[in-house]
Formats: sequence, C-alpha cells, structure tokens
Amino acid sequence: MSTSRFSRLTRGRHRLYCAPLGTRLLLASLVLVVVLLPLAGFGLTYNFRESATASFDSRLESQLNALLAGIQIDGMGQHLRLNRSLGDARFERVYSGWYWQVTDEGDLTLTSRSLWDQRLPTPKPENGVSVFAITGPRDEPLRMIERDIRVPGHPKVIRVALAGSTRELDREVGRFERLLIISLATFAVLLLAGLALQMRWGLAPLRRMSANLRAVEEGEAERLDTQLPAELEELALAMNSVLERDRRLIERGRAAAGNLAHALKTPVSVLKTLAERFPPEQRQPINTELARIDDAVRHHLARASAAGGLAFAGRVTIAEAIAPVVQGLSRLAERRGVSFEAQVDPTATARIDPQDLQELVGNLLENALRWAEARVIFVVRRAEHGVRLRVEDDGPGMTRAQSESALARGVRLDTSAAGSGLGLAIVEDLMALYGGELTLDRAPLGGLAADVWLPASPVSAQLEKSG
Repeated sequence: MSTSRFSRLTRGRHRLYCAPLGTRLLLASLVLVVVLLPLAGFGLTYNFRESATASFDSRLESQLNALLAGIQIDGMGQHLRLNRSLGDARFERVYSGWYWQVTDEGDLTLTSRSLWDQRLPTPKPENGVSVFAITGPRDEPLRMIERDIRVPGHPKVIRVALAGSTRELDREVGRFERLLIISLATFAVLLLAGLALQMRWGLAPLRRMSANLRAVEEGEAERLDTQLPAELEELALAMNSVLERDRRLIERGRAAAGNLAHALKTPVSVLKTLAERFPPEQRQPINTELARIDDAVRHHLARASAAGGLAFAGRVTIAEAIAPVVQGLSRLAERRGVSFEAQVDPTATARIDPQDLQELVGNLLENALRWAEARVIFVVRRAEHGVRLRVEDDGPGMTRAQSESALARGVRLDTSAAGSGLGLAIVEDLMALYGGELTLDRAPLGGLAADVWLPASPVSAQLEKSG
C-alpha cells in the first residue's frame, strides 16, 4: 500500500473516530438496519415460499387422492378407466398447466384432456419422495406429485401422476416479496427516524453540558449547570470542584508571588545601599547580580499574575480596557514629538484579564515609542477566531536574529537606554499563557512591526493552530 493511500485511510479513520457521538450512534444504527432488515426479509421470504409450496403440494395431493378414487378396472381386468370427473375445468382445457396421467408400467393408459398429445415425465422416486419439480408442455415449470399403486385384479403396477403449474405459486411469492420490501423499507425509515429522535432526546443533556462548558470557556459562566441526569450530574459536580480548586490555587499562587516580590524588594534595596560602600571595581559585579535578581522577580511576578488568566477571565472590550494606556502613551508621544495614531475597533473583544491586556499593549507601545523617530501606528481589529493587535514604528527595526534575541528574558539590544529588557519577553509569555501568537517583522514605515493575535476562546486557539 502506498504512503499516500495509507495516510488517506488514516485520516478517514481519524475523522470517523472523532465524529460527533450522535453521528456515530446514528451510523451504527444505520449499519444494523441495513444488515439486519435484509436478513430478516430473506428469512421471511424463505419461510413464506416454503409455506406456500407446502400448501401447493397439499392441493396437489388432494387432487391426486380424488384421481386415485376414480380409477377402475374393466371386468376383464385389461383396461383402466376413470369413473368420475375431478371437478376442475383446468384439466379439460388444453395446455392449461394442470395435468394428470396414469401409466401401466410404461404403457400409457389414461391422460387428462389438457395434456393433448404431450406426456409428463415420470422420474423414479427416491427414498419415498413423490413430489418433483419438472418441465412440462411448452417448457412450463410444473410441480408434480406421483404415486405407484396396485389395483386388485390387475397384475401390473399403476403409476399415477398429477402436476400443476408453479406460475401461480411464483406470482404469489413475488407479490409477497414486493409487499415485504415496501413494508421493510417503510419500517427502516420509521425506525431510523425514531432512533434519531431517541438519540437527540437522549443526548440532549450532553449537548446542554457541552454548551455549559463552552460558556465557561468563553467566560460567560463560572460553573457548570448541575440540573442534569444522575450520571452527568456527578460529572458536572466533579468538574465544578476541579474549577473551584484551580481558582483557589491560582489566587493563592498569585498572592504568594506578590508576597515573595514584596519580601525580596526590601532586601534587594538594602543590598544595593550596602553595595555603595564597596569600591567601584567590587560594586559593579554586585550591582549586576542584584539587577539580575530584580529582573527575575519582575519577570516571574508578571507570569504569576497572568497564570490561569484564560481559564477564568471574562470577555472584555479591548477599546475600553486599554483606553487609559492609550491616553497615557499618547501624551508621552506628544512630549517626545512622535506622531501616534490609534485605530481601535470598538467591537473587538477577547478573553483576557484587563490588567494583562494593559500590560501587553503598554509594553508594545512603550517599545515602539522608545525606538520610533517620528511615527507610531497602533491598530486593533477583529480577525478570524479572535482579534489582532499591530504596532508599527519608523525606527531602526530589527533583524531576524535581533527579533529572536528580543524575545529572550532580560535581553536588551541597547544597553545605553533605561529598562530591564523584559517588555517583549513578557508579551511573549502572555501569548503562551493565553494561546496567542506574537510575530516581529519589518514594518512598512521602515521600523519594527509587532503583530499579536489573541484567540476569542481556548477553542478558537485550538482551531487556529490546527487549521
């Protein structure tokens, strides 16, 4: 098997395996209906044919008994004759499909008028079997019953045969098959419709639970609804417990990170003061290490403040959340003589903590204003599965290697400027926490273009990455 064919089969199996539960159940029901109903139809048709054939043979036997009762031998014991009519006009009509004949050890003695100049074959019965399927006059399919008898006063064995056309039997069976096909097809449609309604009704709690989960993911609800069947109620209660526990752990972690930052702030300040007493050649390495400690504290405090934000953050309107940041930085740009253009879609929303959003936008705009020569453009617009933020400046820009270095924690491309070098690295950490993407590229203005995509929800992030 070729690799491409194997991959197609694998993708097909994966799509089938990942199909919605209702679709899988309906497909399973369809397979059962397609397999079982034809088998049931074959079984019913076979039983009906057997029953109709047995009834047909019973009619032949009744006619044969009437024929046997009418056979007589003349007074000399030499010739046979029929002393009564069988009461069926078909035996008198030529080639009607119903025939009888009486032979005397191979010598023809008596025949029905319907045979005319034709004769019935007389196969030898085996193991007492006396009913045969034969081909009669004009190649007509017949079913014949035959019996060998001895008549007192007649020395030879008499073979009596009576045959009837199976066309009537075949028509009756065919009519039954047509009615059965129509009935089974109607039953299959009604059965599938009933199963579909049953599945829809039975899976309604799962759909409601799925909608609750989506509401929690979208920040529209904090807990799952527990008004569900007993089996799903226990699951919803367990998931609510997990959500509540995670919320407490995240709040405790944030509080611990804040306490740690405040606890380290004073010792670091004291150490900086004490370092001033050392000679310059000893003071420099001490200040460098203290700066690294301060950067690390700030970095991990920023991560702790954002950790878990997507899990419990509600949907915010971006224009309202970042309005204070944009106003403050626009004044800063005015003092520096930089043209600042902000184009924010008032309908753009995202699942992000407002403080994290302000920190994200603030870091991007501060970085752009630090390097811009005369112009900065800030654009917020809705995008597929989320929202896109773009900051452009007309500064020197970055090479690809510089862009990768700028995203590393604490790396500063210009050590002469104030700052810790954490701005873009913190933005990158926020993107990792919220499932977004940060791209650094050359802007049309000539400087750096920082492009941020924020997902509308965790599901949107998965759709974007899988697509």
